[in-house]
Amino acid sequence: MRNAKENADLTAYHAHMDFHFSQQDGIGVLNLSGSLIGETDGLPVLEAFGDQLSQGITRYVIDMTHLNHINSTGLGMLITLLTRARKAGGEVVLANPSGFIQNLLVITKLHTIFSTFPDADAALAQLNAGA
Repeated sequence: MRNAKENADLTAYHAHMDFHFSQQDGIGVLNLSGSLIGETDGLPVLEAFGDQLSQGITRYVIDMTHLNHINSTGLGMLITLLTRARKAGGEVVLANPSGFIQNLLVITKLHTIFSTFPDADAALAQLNAGA
């Protein structure tokens, strides 16, 4: 049984998500870290993504190297990003999803609409090859 401190640490661990956009060769790279489990986690990402799209960036790598957990709300956000990018003539690919996230993509059949790559470099190379 967990004590109160362990429960507090677990809650803090799961309740925080950070993100950072960068650009490489005209491709947006979205680095996610922490846990993408709530609507409030995804809203700032969606707003920043919209800003990136308005600047003409339509191809994206979502680097999941430091993303620890995702739930259905987070998956919905990923689908929204993909839909927005494709409507603009672009694409979203996923880099380095954990085994848990990879299994979740299979269970939800999202592996059929998202391309996944072992790392951001491989994902960038694929998007550059398809340009």
